[in-house]
Amino acid sequence: MCIGALTSQLAQAAWEPTKTVEFIVPAGTGGGADQMARITQAIIAKHKLMKQPMVVVNKGGGAGAEGFLDAKGAKGDPHKIIITLSNLFTTPLAVGVPFNWRDLTPVSMMALDQFVLWVNADTPYKEPKDLVAAVKAAGGKMKMGGTGSKQEDQIITVALEKATGAKWNYISYKGGGEVAVQLVGKHVDSTVNNPIEAVAQWRSGSLRPLCVFDAKRMPYKTKITKDMAWGDIPTCKEKGMDIDYVMLRGIFMPGGVTADQVQYYVDLMKKVRETPDWKEFIEKGAFNTTALVGKEYADWVAKEEARHLFLMRDAGFIAK
Repeated sequence: MCIGALTSQLAQAAWEPTKTVEFIVPAGTGGGADQMARITQAIIAKHKLMKQPMVVVNKGGGAGAEGFLDAKGAKGDPHKIIITLSNLFTTPLAVGVPFNWRDLTPVSMMALDQFVLWVNADTPYKEPKDLVAAVKAAGGKMKMGGTGSKQEDQIITVALEKATGAKWNYISYKGGGEVAVQLVGKHVDSTVNNPIEAVAQWRSGSLRPLCVFDAKRMPYKTKITKDMAWGDIPTCKEKGMDIDYVMLRGIFMPGGVTADQVQYYVDLMKKVRETPDWKEFIEKGAFNTTALVGKEYADWVAKEEARHLFLMRDAGFIAK
């Protein structure tokens, strides 16, 4: 047999889906994870990257526990994938649900997501210190809106309180889209939403970013508003609050799948990231473009698990 024919046979023998793939989002609609899942699905369909269809299913009950337990229970099923955020770590710790990320199979880190401290553009707060001073003066009455209880947004809020001595009244919502709407409506006084969840309201002039919770400024220079690009937002550290928190946006499969099945989705997600549509989405949402697979990805997740255990203990968020 010639080498070309053998190569062709091997290529045909590689695994691929034989029915619809369910893409689980362990969060509500409109938030960052939901938006990333849906753009991924749209890119796959537009560019015909997969022969079978893909459907996005939101299973956000119990701070994402519904989605994680569904994926855990689908052991050996290669027709389910799940997008994760930091609730991969926070939900088991806060709720005590019988789930650990090792119940799943790591596929690919798609990006890391930022968090920005936002206020309503009608307020006088132009610097983080202005907001902090007002929160202190209000004596715990000013509201911080965030997604979920004892999740990323509240962890950052607690870190802000410890760094500044201010005390917010934290209000929990189902998703980042709703959080942005609440800030526009002045039902809360500030938020720590992801960029993709508040960019439309920033562009329209309704919201104002004060700082980003990352070690360095975002690299994006295209103007979002008349005067500012993502890269013009200072880090919170620059403004005297040494808080650094980025969030995983990654793909996992159920446990018990084969190496060929994992490789199929690794290759698929690589193709997604190479499209102009993805690159436009990533810049629009000001994501950190770090992408990992294999052992590097698993090692990163294990390290983040340990960090979240520390953060959750420090905040008093571990389930009794």
